[in-house]
Amino acid sequence: MLNFEAFVDLPMIWYGLIMTAVLLYVILDGFDLGVGILFPFAPTDQCRDRMMNSIAPFWDGNETWLVLAGGGLFAAFPLAYAILMPALYIPVIIMLLGLIFRGVAFEFRFKASGKSRRIWDYAFHFGSLTATFMQGVILGAVVQGITVEGRQYAGGAFDWIDAYSIMVGVALVFGYALLGGTWLVMKTDGETQHWARQSASYVLGYVGLFIAVVSISMPMMDANVRRLWFSLPNFYFLLPVPLITAVFFAVIWRDLHKGAEYRPFFLSIGVFLLSYLGLGISLWPWIVPTAVTFRQAAAAPESQSLLLIGTVILLPVVLGYTAYCYYLFRGKSSHETAY
Repeated sequence: MLNFEAFVDLPMIWYGLIMTAVLLYVILDGFDLGVGILFPFAPTDQCRDRMMNSIAPFWDGNETWLVLAGGGLFAAFPLAYAILMPALYIPVIIMLLGLIFRGVAFEFRFKASGKSRRIWDYAFHFGSLTATFMQGVILGAVVQGITVEGRQYAGGAFDWIDAYSIMVGVALVFGYALLGGTWLVMKTDGETQHWARQSASYVLGYVGLFIAVVSISMPMMDANVRRLWFSLPNFYFLLPVPLITAVFFAVIWRDLHKGAEYRPFFLSIGVFLLSYLGLGISLWPWIVPTAVTFRQAAAAPESQSLLLIGTVILLPVVLGYTAYCYYLFRGKSSHETAY
């Protein structure tokens, strides 16, 4: 077998691939989960039909990135997987049940009518809400650190739930709602678009508030994060991250009130990118924060190199297919079902 490890930094490559997969999942599944979060608040059934049709071509392919992230963690960083999963079994299972529930609701709603359709409307909403909230709870639990002794998880079954993780869960609900609202501004028109602008404007302030709270709390909880961000010359290099984020918020607010259709969505993605960048900088190089680095958790080079061959072949195919879907189904969605 070709000795890849002699030429490339395999743990770094896999760490980058997994982090990229998580980011792609958050962005691509974030807006359709956000549509589900906003779903029951739409003014009319026709608006809800437009909302559903706007994500129908895309929603079921977004979990690909979640599979890549989870499978990549298991295969490339087995020690991290063995520590994180026992700590997070319950929220992960609840999240997956939420994703399954919303998927079932999505399929059944298109074939239902009358009162039964309203049931599936709420099923779609609560499935989306549950999955999103649990993703935020998982993030909050990981950010605070996992209790590790030796090479295994040493905490309890419910250590993942506390005030901070619940706060991050609520924050992510508002964040996905912003992505969903700005997506609908881009993909719909008329009454639905007007309502989406109002919804996105409403949640934008909460997103900004929660980002500020998380950004302030992380340096307070961890002295290493505090030194990283506020020591010189790091402070001057990292200062553009919060400043650009603030500019994005201001432009999104202006665009939502000035009639722009496309820029609010892409700037909302920019806010997530910058927040993710800030989180990545704060947690580097930990894959299990403050316990195990990604290099310590890495699998044998032979395993990582073999997996990398398949990934290099299949990943461009998935990216190409995804890009083609978005190109093919560009433009505004209507209330008439074609699913």
